[in-house]
Amino acid sequence: MARMPAPAQEFEPTQALASDSEHPGLLEREDLQLAGLTLIVKLAVLAFGVFAVMVIAGQPLGPGLRGILQIWNHWDGPHYLDLAVLGYRSTDPGVQLIDGYQRAFPGDLPLYIVFFPLFPWLVGAVNAVLHEPLVSAFLVSGVASLFVAPLLYRLVRADEGQRAALLAAWFLLIFPTAYFLHIGYTESLFLGLVLGSFLAARSDRWWLAGILGGLAALTRVNGLVLIPALAADAWLAWDADPEHRIRAEWLAIGLVAVGFAGYLALNLAVYGDAFAFLTIQREHWFKSLAPPWDGVNGVIHFITDSPQPIDAIKYGWFELAFIVLGLVGTVVAAIRFRPSWFVWMAGNWLLFTSTSFVLSVPRYSLTLFPLFACVGLLGRRPAVAVALSLASVGLLGYFVSEFAVGRWAF
Repeated sequence: MARMPAPAQEFEPTQALASDSEHPGLLEREDLQLAGLTLIVKLAVLAFGVFAVMVIAGQPLGPGLRGILQIWNHWDGPHYLDLAVLGYRSTDPGVQLIDGYQRAFPGDLPLYIVFFPLFPWLVGAVNAVLHEPLVSAFLVSGVASLFVAPLLYRLVRADEGQRAALLAAWFLLIFPTAYFLHIGYTESLFLGLVLGSFLAARSDRWWLAGILGGLAALTRVNGLVLIPALAADAWLAWDADPEHRIRAEWLAIGLVAVGFAGYLALNLAVYGDAFAFLTIQREHWFKSLAPPWDGVNGVIHFITDSPQPIDAIKYGWFELAFIVLGLVGTVVAAIRFRPSWFVWMAGNWLLFTSTSFVLSVPRYSLTLFPLFACVGLLGRRPAVAVALSLASVGLLGYFVSEFAVGRWAF
């Protein structure tokens, strides 16, 4: 693979985020602009979803704000709401209506241990005040989403310069599955914590990196990939030190494992088995560890065996396309970016594909932030940036409309 163009501006590792290190809480103009852009994109996504439901599909909306938000409450969304309202339980109350909350799948609560707890816990905390579970979920994901683009911008800027960093943030916000940043899912919370952890390590704030990494591991299982990724950044700092000193603050990386241990403790407390989630994942969700070639082969077989061409495209070709995109991004990260970025890409790609049943790779690819740095570098040519933007926005609009009208879209 040809080496990508050199970055517009080079930074010494020890000086890369000097301004951030000196003013860790200082908001910059670009941060506010990107937060504002996030709000604009959010409103556009939600509005287009309403348009798709009412005009394209000809379906009525429910009354009020709840009716607008309800069109996004599909698949994993109701599971998170059940956990926010009822908590983790080994037995289900078995009723559909609880204190005005309408459950989508009564009886299934014991299966939801496979969903990591930080997001539903935060939603539950907000709901204790608002008494509106769906609104609470949107508030948690909405607030978290405001941090994602500014954090990505700062992280990419440290190595690749301002223009590439701004473009990376833009392409993140219009990524085909970026609507998951704005609805009751974990993407915005998880990505914000991951980017914050990387940025803290990059600016030599290791305890903050460890705390944020531990929270990420309490949000999604792939938060564990932060352990080798942050270790790679620690190794880079050690290698750059003429005296090769071992620093005690690198022990903070272990806090990522502490976060995951909290999830195991939850399994133990609810089921008496720290690894109960693995059994439920295998028996109910039909997913278990397998070599990546098995998972990819399953996607190819779905494409060739699907009786409906549209299903082969949506659930086969798109999955395969994003698998290939992630693999290409991993190779580029190995050649062009920091070792920690390569570790993050490789570890996540293996997690996505090393399963007996590959699903939702387009959604999971949203967390592969080096992809957006790569596209940001490519997009420094205006014609390329316009072409990529049009393609991405077009796919985003298609996926938004499919999801909002209740058809599976990752």
